[in-house]
Amino acid sequence: MAGRIRQSDVEEVKARTNIADIVGEYVSLKNAGVGSVKGLCPFHDERSPSFHVRPQAGFYHCFGCGESGDVYSFLQKMEHLSFTESIEKLAERIRFELHYEDGGGNKTETGSRTRILAANAAAAEFFVAQLATPGAAIGRTFLGQRGFDREAADQFGIGFAPKGWNGLRDHLKQRGFTDEEMLTAGLLSQGEKGVYDRFRERLVWPIRDVTGQTIGFGARKLSDDDPGPKYLNTPETPVYHKAQVLYGLDLAKRDIGKTRQVVVVEGYTDVMAAHVSGVTTAVATCGTSFGVDHIRLIRRVMGDDSGLGEVVFTFDPDAAGQKAAVRAFAEQQRFQAQTYVAVAPDGLDPCDLRLAKGEAAVRALLDNKIPMFEFVIKQVLTNYSLDSVEGRAAALRESAPIVAEIRDPALRPGYARELANMVGVDIAEAQAAITRAAKQLSAAGSGSTALKPTPVSTATAAAASGGGDSGATTSDQGAPHERTVIDLNSSPQTRLERDVLMALIQHPEAIDAHLAAEAVGAAFSEPNLAVIRDAVGASMTEYGGEGWAERILAHTPDDLKPVVTLLAVAPIPERDENAVLTYCSRVVTSLVERELLRLKSELVSRLQRTGESDPELSRAISEEVVELEKRRRSLKESPLS
Repeated sequence: MAGRIRQSDVEEVKARTNIADIVGEYVSLKNAGVGSVKGLCPFHDERSPSFHVRPQAGFYHCFGCGESGDVYSFLQKMEHLSFTESIEKLAERIRFELHYEDGGGNKTETGSRTRILAANAAAAEFFVAQLATPGAAIGRTFLGQRGFDREAADQFGIGFAPKGWNGLRDHLKQRGFTDEEMLTAGLLSQGEKGVYDRFRERLVWPIRDVTGQTIGFGARKLSDDDPGPKYLNTPETPVYHKAQVLYGLDLAKRDIGKTRQVVVVEGYTDVMAAHVSGVTTAVATCGTSFGVDHIRLIRRVMGDDSGLGEVVFTFDPDAAGQKAAVRAFAEQQRFQAQTYVAVAPDGLDPCDLRLAKGEAAVRALLDNKIPMFEFVIKQVLTNYSLDSVEGRAAALRESAPIVAEIRDPALRPGYARELANMVGVDIAEAQAAITRAAKQLSAAGSGSTALKPTPVSTATAAAASGGGDSGATTSDQGAPHERTVIDLNSSPQTRLERDVLMALIQHPEAIDAHLAAEAVGAAFSEPNLAVIRDAVGASMTEYGGEGWAERILAHTPDDLKPVVTLLAVAPIPERDENAVLTYCSRVVTSLVERELLRLKSELVSRLQRTGESDPELSRAISEEVVELEKRRRSLKESPLS
């Protein structure tokens, strides 16, 4: 079994890795103040971004659900990795050679997830190489007939699975992979006579996650002799879950984040046609209908918190396409972005549209998009005869709830008029039907699928960040994240102690070491914050510098570690770096001044109690009072005060 990775290597890999770069591969991040970025939390649904990352400290914290940690814990949670696998993944990314204490480190002995990804990567290379062989002529012909050249095939990593039963298996065995690993990865199938290649004589598309790792494959039938389905995908594996992946997202994510637009098409060749035509925000589902997990994925990558983005669906006009549109409409209010539907002339999908009318026609497809509400209403009305009173009444009853669910109240009056015109009724009748539908939805707890904010526990991270709109919600899986219960906004004293700890943890460079030592020696009124103060004090032997926050965490009890992480990423209320540094020094000075006043008050009280009974003690106490007052005045006269 592989040995334990050296602790020095663990620390070195983390020090060389910018956590914002890693998180940014999964979440669209934007500036949240000096040294901080934020985005929509990948661990729970929310409307506004409450997931903060502070690269300098190396931590993240969600002020909605309470998830927090470092770059290793982020990868563990996002990719379902072990701690060791997360280190190995980051080490491979920066090309750092890890050392194992017990002489281990054999890659063939690492976790199953790592082995599956390695097998997929090797399989992808094998398929690409096979596409150039004589036996793959049928695959190259298929691509050519659909207008894709070698450059397009290379861009999407398209390959070919040879006709034999064991071509891939034999190749991967030579690379050190076992049958069990290949079966687990979905590269082999199990039959009565043993194992064999799952994909044979098929064109193969690698399916990649948002970071670009190959997690599965989609394979298209090319021969009439093939008894299998038209498209055969990798089955569910430890790394591939079809309901949680979008084909092409690895290529589209940068432009999706930049343009706040995503185009959802039907299949692999449609994604290719869109990208080749200049619609570089196109993605597709992989053998499953568009669902809630896809929406979460898109919202994170898009940064869907402003309502300014757009999601465009390109459904076929046939019955299956209409059914897909209705399913998508049922979930579309989970988006903040506006949703649209684009249907090409003659019902052509993007691939066929490009072949028939050129790349400009694919780009123009988006110019003719219509709001999804309008598309769904029109689909509903096709089910009724509007020539009869009964047909119009039934059509109005079914379509009125659609208008009632429109999120933007400014749009509802216009759609009420549109509905009245389409059905052939008076505007007053349409408005009355919409009002009734809205009341019914409200009585049912709002039939809308929109996300609803839910209060979290009183260990509120919004309090830690000084309040604000955290967009806190619970996840679909259950209760909010459990956290140590601390009301960090309960009193002015607690707020000051909170702000001082934030300053000390985030910006030790702004605070003189002597002043910091005075602060950690001060009395704290909030017991839990006092424990964290002691952890800071225990770390003062090496004040500030690289790994400062980590050293504080090492001295913190486990139940309070999330609060330390929270304090390490909570936004400081200043807009530029100089103002932040000044603020940090001033807030620590305020705490020290408070402590000096407390000590002075205690000495004065003691002096009064002593009186003339002990002149020598009274004189000593008086001298201490004078020294405390001198120190307090020097703080007040400081340029930063």
